[in-house]
Amino acid sequence: MKTDDLIAILSTQLEPVDTRSVSRGIVVAIGLGALAAAVLVFVGFGVRSDVGDLEAFVYLAAKLVFTLAVVTLAAVYLTRLARPGGERRMSFAIIALPFIGIMGLAVAALSFAPRSHWHAAVLGNEWVECLVSIPVIAVVPFALTIWAVRRAMPTDLRRTGALAGLVAGGLSAMGYSLHCMDDSVPFVALWYGGTIALCTVAGALLGPRLLRW
Repeated sequence: MKTDDLIAILSTQLEPVDTRSVSRGIVVAIGLGALAAAVLVFVGFGVRSDVGDLEAFVYLAAKLVFTLAVVTLAAVYLTRLARPGGERRMSFAIIALPFIGIMGLAVAALSFAPRSHWHAAVLGNEWVECLVSIPVIAVVPFALTIWAVRRAMPTDLRRTGALAGLVAGGLSAMGYSLHCMDDSVPFVALWYGGTIALCTVAGALLGPRLLRW
């Protein structure tokens, strides 16, 4: 068979490639992950009792803004990184912006508070529960995100795993915030931010194994 004949055979019955399938798959996985995190919190912990109070609602909204910013930025870059060669369009400095912002607010809050209040502001009443719960809740969103990303065949497995862990940690923290009644900015910065970072490190360690193709 001549080369021209082979090319003609291969070029017949071609179908257009759906360039948005990767994005849709990741969005669906994130949506299911958010739902799973919320259900786990509702069943395992319950919603905070003062959610109807205006002040409590404002604090809850602030937590949701922080975690949603983390998930949104991570999802955007995960969509890029999921495609082969996508690591060339990465900027981790932008992904760090929500963490830099919350840490700056935490430092400002502590600077205006008496030193006698620092311990309560940083540790709150639920720091142990937060430290354990967010990584545990993140398991399901992480599994869903990894499943979606595997189909795209990424090439930078470690960084892709890290971003999948970042998304899962953000979703888990978002769900946990519906229950947690510790609202101080230093608490959120340290324990929410710290556990999300822990999920990111776990994702980086697991990525090369789970995403190998």
